[in-house]
Amino acid sequence: MKLELEIFAVDNDEKTFRGRRFRFAIIDLDKPGGYPRNFICLLPSRVTEVGKSNSVFLTIYGSKGMEQARRLLSEALKKEKNAEIKNEIERRLELLDSKTRT
Repeated sequence: MKLELEIFAVDNDEKTFRGRRFRFAIIDLDKPGGYPRNFICLLPSRVTEVGKSNSVFLTIYGSKGMEQARRLLSEALKKEKNAEIKNEIERRLELLDSKTRT
């Protein structure tokens, strides 16, 4: 499997949430057809320890989840050109770093 993040900016209406949110989809580049056919799961905005979340991401990656999230985010940061998305990637990397320091 060759994994990569596909990042989408989502504008919400004022009834549900103000502003813009981002969806980080983990895709497998080895699967033909492109997104959404090669979709694996969403990267949660906060990666926690196994057992503290019921996310599909942690079900798939388990104890390697933090490491996998950091790798995917770091690779995405190198490739991303959009400043707003880069800021969100950096924010998520900082959240991961704060988790490993505590």
